[in-house]
Amino acid sequence: PREIAEQVFSFLDAASLATCERVCTSWSVHASSRHVWRTVFTRRYGQKIHVDPPPLQMGGVGAGNIRPNQDWKNMYRIRKVIERRWTSSHPAAIYFNGHTDSVYCCQFDEDKIITGSRDRTIRVWDLKTYKCLKVIGGPDSRPQPNTPQPLEVKRAYTQFNHASVNGTPEGHAIFHQPKFYHEASILCLQFDDEIVVTGSSDSSCIVWDIKTWEPKWQLRAHDAGVLDVCFDSRYIVSCSKDNHICIWDRNTGELLKKLQGHRGPVNAVQMRGDLLVSASGDGAAMLWNLKTKVLVKELRSGDRGLAAVEFSDDAKFVLAGGNDQTVYKFDVATGDVVKKYTGHTGLVRSLFLDTPNSRVLSGSYDQSIRVYDYNSGDEVSVYDNWTTSWILSAKSDYRRIVATSQDGRALLLDFGYGIQDVELLAGT
Repeated sequence: PREIAEQVFSFLDAASLATCERVCTSWSVHASSRHVWRTVFTRRYGQKIHVDPPPLQMGGVGAGNIRPNQDWKNMYRIRKVIERRWTSSHPAAIYFNGHTDSVYCCQFDEDKIITGSRDRTIRVWDLKTYKCLKVIGGPDSRPQPNTPQPLEVKRAYTQFNHASVNGTPEGHAIFHQPKFYHEASILCLQFDDEIVVTGSSDSSCIVWDIKTWEPKWQLRAHDAGVLDVCFDSRYIVSCSKDNHICIWDRNTGELLKKLQGHRGPVNAVQMRGDLLVSASGDGAAMLWNLKTKVLVKELRSGDRGLAAVEFSDDAKFVLAGGNDQTVYKFDVATGDVVKKYTGHTGLVRSLFLDTPNSRVLSGSYDQSIRVYDYNSGDEVSVYDNWTTSWILSAKSDYRRIVATSQDGRALLLDFGYGIQDVELLAGT
């Protein structure tokens, strides 16, 4: 019976199904059915949630939406083409021009990129048209005409490099001055479908309504610049140059606890479930329990400062990197370093771990972005000098890298650019 035959075929992998399709007509029908390929695709690329509450998704999952007559086999083919482009280091490059100083931070989903800069503005960029949709800042931060100046690009890979609209009628139309705003550099940000949280050198965080770009609260408890923020459905966590970490109630903005333990600036924080990890210039990564607000464990690789930190999706491992140009993988249970990712010749300023696709992404002051295989530690690809200065932030999903630089630009490397039907992979 067809139902039983398709159930049997659904246990096979893609290569075996391709072989089965060549056996005879009836096998070809069963081995190419939508039911079979939906199972095969979902097993390989479906989203898996390991902790509660689930972490924010960077970019897209690449698993599409479940709809009638979905072409799961074609979607699987597209994912394999994208993976080959990652392996062969062949993305399309898109440059975003508009910020007038260093771009310290970024985050993106399947529709937009949001960036924060030393020019004291936040920008929202359209991932379909590559245009700037909105600039948020105070009156003194309104961009001037003819800024920034054109910079070099990777010509062989570049598909778009639109000039800035600063100072033009279009540029004035997209400028938004909210009720209150940051008075200094925007150093960090994170967003979901309801809020954006930004941290600044003015020692405060602002929680914004993402639909109106009006501020809900300004969070003040730090005595120096806020270097990183993260949040989930319960808490907002901020860390600072003042060596402290603050835990806030997401829904009220109330300060719940100030964590003390680091002996240097706390450069990065990230949450997974009830665990918080922090990385500091004192050379330590610290694990904290968010329920009890106490220190659980200290992870130490040496005496060199740490600038970036990442949790694995299941919270069993922590990645940290910094001054000694190496990325360390710690086993959370034992505290041991179980792997090192090497190759950078400058400070590792940014880290991102894409566990489902087994990729580690790092950005460095050596002006390179490096991609490693998460499990083996092998270097997959290197993108040297695609910008003209330090890489300050780099994030990725199944098909894209978004990076920001001291040269004032954001850079999109798109491994799915131009692939027929690639939009099938987009999901809500």
